[in-house]
Amino acid sequence: MKNFLLYLLVALTFSSFAQDENHLNCSKRDRFSNHQLKSASLSVAQIAETERYNVHFYALDVKMNNISTTLQGTVEIHATANEFLDSALFELFQSFTINQITVNGIPSNYSRVLSAIKVKVSASAGSSFVLKIDYAGTPPTAQTNPLGGSGMTNDFSPSWGNQVTWSLSEPFSAYEWWPCKQSLTDKADSCSVKITVPDSCKAGSNGRLEQVVPLGNGTTRYEWRHRHPIDYYLISVAVAKYVEYNVYANPVGSAGPVLIQNFIYDNPQTLPFFQADIDETAAFLELYATLFGPYPFQDEKYGHCMAPISGGMEHQTMTTQGFFEKKLTTHELCHQWWGDNVTCASWADIWLNEGFASYGEYLMLENLYPGQQVQHMTDVHTSVMGSPDGSVYVLDSLNEGRIFDGRLSYDKGSGIIHTLRYLINDDGIFFHGLTEFQNAFKDTSATGAQFRDFMANYTGIDLSPFFNEWYYGEGFPTYSARWNTVGTDLLLELTHTASMPSVTPTFTNPIDVRFTRLGQTDTTIRFSISSNLDQFMVPNVGNVTNLTLIDPNNWVINKIGTKVHDVNFFLGLDESSDATVSIHPNPFDALVTVEIPSSLVVDKLLIYDASGRKVGSKAISGSATIDVSQLPANETYLFVLTHQDRVVHTAKLVK
Repeated sequence: MKNFLLYLLVALTFSSFAQDENHLNCSKRDRFSNHQLKSASLSVAQIAETERYNVHFYALDVKMNNISTTLQGTVEIHATANEFLDSALFELFQSFTINQITVNGIPSNYSRVLSAIKVKVSASAGSSFVLKIDYAGTPPTAQTNPLGGSGMTNDFSPSWGNQVTWSLSEPFSAYEWWPCKQSLTDKADSCSVKITVPDSCKAGSNGRLEQVVPLGNGTTRYEWRHRHPIDYYLISVAVAKYVEYNVYANPVGSAGPVLIQNFIYDNPQTLPFFQADIDETAAFLELYATLFGPYPFQDEKYGHCMAPISGGMEHQTMTTQGFFEKKLTTHELCHQWWGDNVTCASWADIWLNEGFASYGEYLMLENLYPGQQVQHMTDVHTSVMGSPDGSVYVLDSLNEGRIFDGRLSYDKGSGIIHTLRYLINDDGIFFHGLTEFQNAFKDTSATGAQFRDFMANYTGIDLSPFFNEWYYGEGFPTYSARWNTVGTDLLLELTHTASMPSVTPTFTNPIDVRFTRLGQTDTTIRFSISSNLDQFMVPNVGNVTNLTLIDPNNWVINKIGTKVHDVNFFLGLDESSDATVSIHPNPFDALVTVEIPSSLVVDKLLIYDASGRKVGSKAISGSATIDVSQLPANETYLFVLTHQDRVVHTAKLVK
């Protein structure tokens, strides 16, 4: 199985990969692998026009079926003017016919340039208005809209024999099937989705199914209502011959059981085949509620609508999913916190959606399938290191192929969250910080920088170096080690090279090193890294026999270079590490003066004789005069200043 599991699927033409709908082998990155795509629907000036008003409520009322994408209906956009508004601009693909647009119930004139619709509105700042668009037509395909064509799809499931019509609007395709404002930072407060379908079909969408109304003409209307803030791309519809299968979760923090409502293909083999996997969704939801805080939509539901896609899309409260497998299901469910409750404020920060949902897979394995998470993270790291470059932050946020790059947004995105957890070094603080972030940004959007600043404030750790190197930076380190023992003390030199030194030459995250010791258990020591070459003197480690592993628990995306036991390493510590430090006189007699500038932090002075035996140790925090009268004369000594076991300065003096 490919180590990048796709979860937010789009289809250029789904028939092109329908034979593999039950395998995780297709993704948004596959769709855009051969060309650089831009959103051509609106200009920068037109986008600015849409920001002149805020959306509060969307009401969709559409007629659909399961054998084509053609639809007709109305959409209401309830909004408030941010300034005096003479016109309001929204998007609808040009293939649709507009029968009428009303403003506050009164027919209004409008202009149309391709997909940009501008309606005459006379609204003062702070006043509310309602646009109602009566429209009909057929959504575009990849052929009729090469820059999108995924908003609405109809296809046949080769595995189960079902015909399905479903929507998938992320990132820029909502306007391909309904009139809307496509802005990540302007969530509607709520939405209503009414779907009229043939009596033989069911229709799934967001929120609660409040009513199923037989219309007596061979059609039935499914009336869904979602009473939580929602971004435009998370509103969804799915129509097919479904059976409904429901289970319940009992997560911590919920007032009662949470409904997990599933619309499964109606043929008799499908539900028995997936039932155990569907049932497990309850355990996954309960797990994430303990890690990230209460399920955000507990008063409504979670659920799934099946569609013939090789993965899933995290539509709010009701994921569209091709099949059921624990990593796929947990990825989409995790999005209800990371992507739906808190949404990336720009596609440049898709990491907040995809990185965390991908890390949700690891957390599921760690907690519910202990042991399986080890190989999972190894596979993630291997994927990332398949190429030396690339940042998690998306520089070209209109390039859909880059937004959904599996190696960077998904794999490296999840890998650096794992490293952040290691850096914080306290799971209680780490997970409580994630929960508090969810609370602070609930129902809104956030950037990666806002997450950085929030967690830095919460943990008291300066996370700027970490984000500069791992989020905005590129590449990964390759570590090498040289070590020796001096008595029971360990001398270690850690070096690293970067795969993209022109962009990110140094990685300053700490790193673990594991040693074997004669007659004792192995020991793992965490070393703080400040440069591409760091030396450490660790006292009283014992009789070290080997350096076995660098990063033994795979917390950091990295490769390993060389590990060398160098018996001459001690003799190599003969050059001053900091020219601002002075240890004198040389030769010395009974006293030695150590002059340390106030800008340099040290905590210990170690003294070794020429054989490597430690003959002196003293806590020191600044300049001082040390009594060394007890040291034998006519010998050479190594004076070592350290801070947290890192070698800061060395000097050889003769007595």
